[in-house]
Amino acid sequence: MRVIGTVGLPGSGKGEAASVAEEHGIPVVTMGDVIRAECRDRGLDPAEHHGEIAGALREENGPDAIAQRSLPIIEDELDANETVLVDGIRAGVEAERFEEAFGDDFTLVSIHAPFEVRADRVQSRGRDATDAETLRERDERERGFGMDEAIARADAEIDNTATLEAFHEKIRALLAEGVEGLERERAQEA
Repeated sequence: MRVIGTVGLPGSGKGEAASVAEEHGIPVVTMGDVIRAECRDRGLDPAEHHGEIAGALREENGPDAIAQRSLPIIEDELDANETVLVDGIRAGVEAERFEEAFGDDFTLVSIHAPFEVRADRVQSRGRDATDAETLRERDERERGFGMDEAIARADAEIDNTATLEAFHEKIRALLAEGVEGLERERAQEA
């Protein structure tokens, strides 16, 4: 059993890491899906109320509410799979919840890219924050959830400023060999 969690600011590459995992048959549990489901349960459009409901869930059920709701989904996936990737950890308390649940089988990976690189990526997606100011607001909201604490708890970091293929190679190494695979990739880059 292995649970790999990713944390990073918008546009850092978490979604791309999830895509690589899916290409390799590794299930991805997206914590944002819990929020989107709650939006629909409350009769709200997730595209408009995602941030509001994320905050409401944490206020109503504790700061690790989204992690708590994700745990049964992760455990279901582990029944049939050796590895599960958890996309979108946004707070130190969420990482702590997964550490408590999975012990040494949980690995948290922080994905980094500079603001300007992330802004270009987010603008090219054209589906969410479309300008630098909106991205700054999203960064602040994410940091308000405790993302900096989650990033500080990471077992490993991935710099996502090189090519897309180089990033994919790092994620494949992580998925195949864990943190040791990432370290091997770094050694080969040096």
